[in-house]
Amino acid sequence: MTEPIPTVTLAATPPMGWNSWNMFGDRVTEADVRETADTLARLGLRELGYEYVVIDDCWSVKDGRDPDGNLVPNPLKFPAGIAALAEHVHSLGLKLGIYSDAADRTCAGYAGSHEFEEQDAALWASWGVDFLKYDYCNAPTDQPTAMDRYARMGRALRGTGREILYSMCEWGGRHPHLWGADVGAQMWRVTGDVFDSWVNVWMPTWGTYGIGVDVSLDAAATLAPYGGPGRWNDLDMLVVGLRGKGQIHGTGMSQVEYQTHMSLWVMACSPLMIGCDLRAMDRDTAALLMNPEVLAVNQDVLGIPARRVRVQGRCETWAKPLADGSVAVALINRDSTGQDMQLRAGDIGLLDTRKLVRDLWAQQDTADFGWGMALRVEPHETRLLRVTP
Repeated sequence: MTEPIPTVTLAATPPMGWNSWNMFGDRVTEADVRETADTLARLGLRELGYEYVVIDDCWSVKDGRDPDGNLVPNPLKFPAGIAALAEHVHSLGLKLGIYSDAADRTCAGYAGSHEFEEQDAALWASWGVDFLKYDYCNAPTDQPTAMDRYARMGRALRGTGREILYSMCEWGGRHPHLWGADVGAQMWRVTGDVFDSWVNVWMPTWGTYGIGVDVSLDAAATLAPYGGPGRWNDLDMLVVGLRGKGQIHGTGMSQVEYQTHMSLWVMACSPLMIGCDLRAMDRDTAALLMNPEVLAVNQDVLGIPARRVRVQGRCETWAKPLADGSVAVALINRDSTGQDMQLRAGDIGLLDTRKLVRDLWAQQDTADFGWGMALRVEPHETRLLRVTP
């Protein structure tokens, strides 16, 4: 018996798109964004659901606002302005996103939106902006202040009369999964910045550790009950395809590790915001970002995030119920050696009756089973399956 499908208008399924930060950082330009939008449309990513093109930090002039208090796009980076860029993005059937911070200054030291919430929201709406990523650098660390500042921007966005998706980037320290929806957000970051690395990596220029994909599994496992249609736990932008380059370069990962990264984000119902340079996307990266059967798991209308249902040493089984009565299953091997893992009907909530197993990365049916079956899972690999009664 299938569960009822929730009725939600904005972000009914996890938002998908592209964000400039992981690749371009403070070097982002109008040309980068425009050409990325063109590439999204040309390669068919738009039809797969990638619709938001988001400009992250460093898009404005660094020394503040104009005499009327308005934010000003950097004329060297964005010579035509944001409104013209939004018009081009919209002409492709895509949506434009922008960035600010709930303090006087953003993470990179540009003008933030604290105490300018209504003015900034109205300006963005006039430009045709469809998405706001709202960071929390340089702001007080207590939860009540965070809730108040995010609520102020939430009210300001609603007050514009324009539908603008609200993405909170608070990093999880103040438990945004408990209150993000109450302040008007549709998605909220639940970790610090995820780097292009399997394990945590020390970034001396930042004076902090960047989170590795392996660590993200544990964050996702604890937050499954709090995600759903219109309210998504955000595991951060994707690092698939960075290959040791860009702003969040880390140490780079293998193709198998990138596949596990993508599998986890899909299963956890995390928003899927591409971070690599799509203009130079290679075939292996495209295979991970553009597999329709894998993306269908993330975009399933039931919107239930996967739960970790079995742990054996460094091997884990995750299960995600889907709207048609089937179950998406991830068999994850976090160990450094290959392992034989058991897929058991009882672990994934299905009866001991005949079931079909489809390998979603390979896009082929692989077996059928009743009680259980064994599969080989290589180091750091994830076998992503769809099990249909």
